[in-house]
Amino acid sequence: MGSGYMVYYLLAGALTMVGMWVSSRLKSKFAAYSKINVRSGMSGKDVAEEMLRHYNVQGVKVVMGQGFLSDHYNPLSKTVSLSPDVYQGRHVAAVAVAAHEVGHAVQHDTAYSMLKLRSALVPAVKAASIAQGPLLMFAFMMAATIPSLMLVVIAAFAVTTLFSFITLPVEFDASKRALAWLDQAEVTSDEEHEGAKDALWWAAMTYVSAALSSLVILLYLVLSSQRN
Repeated sequence: MGSGYMVYYLLAGALTMVGMWVSSRLKSKFAAYSKINVRSGMSGKDVAEEMLRHYNVQGVKVVMGQGFLSDHYNPLSKTVSLSPDVYQGRHVAAVAVAAHEVGHAVQHDTAYSMLKLRSALVPAVKAASIAQGPLLMFAFMMAATIPSLMLVVIAAFAVTTLFSFITLPVEFDASKRALAWLDQAEVTSDEEHEGAKDALWWAAMTYVSAALSSLVILLYLVLSSQRN
């Protein structure tokens, strides 16, 4: 099973490289659209607060976080945390990201089914993610004596893979809500709107890459268990 262990890490490494390339493209897109100011003059903070008011979402605060592209919505504290450049920025990238994160707040407020399912899986995903590494190592080492251990590994990877794919409609829906509102509220012109759409598409591709990587690894583990 030593060769299987090597194949796994080679596969994981290749998929990691793909993920890094997609992430690099996202950063370059963000940098490009950060140079294009929106004619409306609204900042990411302005967009987030105005979009929350438009959808009558109560009790959600817009705060400035730290780091680069660290933007997120926390359903527990009901806060839209925007990275400094997004919070203060008055450019295409800032308004796109801010509206996307508020899209998640709107999903939460309206009990969007896929978001509810995703949130319900979080505890199991955290446990599975922590256990995957040690379990995988023991499964390959003890394949001859405890073959059933690989089934536990597969179950752990299945949980995280399912989570990755459930995340996709959540992210795409948030972007759809964001783009629709930006257009409706005339925050972006036609050209700026296309830039916002492109930026959010590449952001979504990071989740698609992660989901496909997780699926490929899971399929490899399943096939590997059947060969032994």
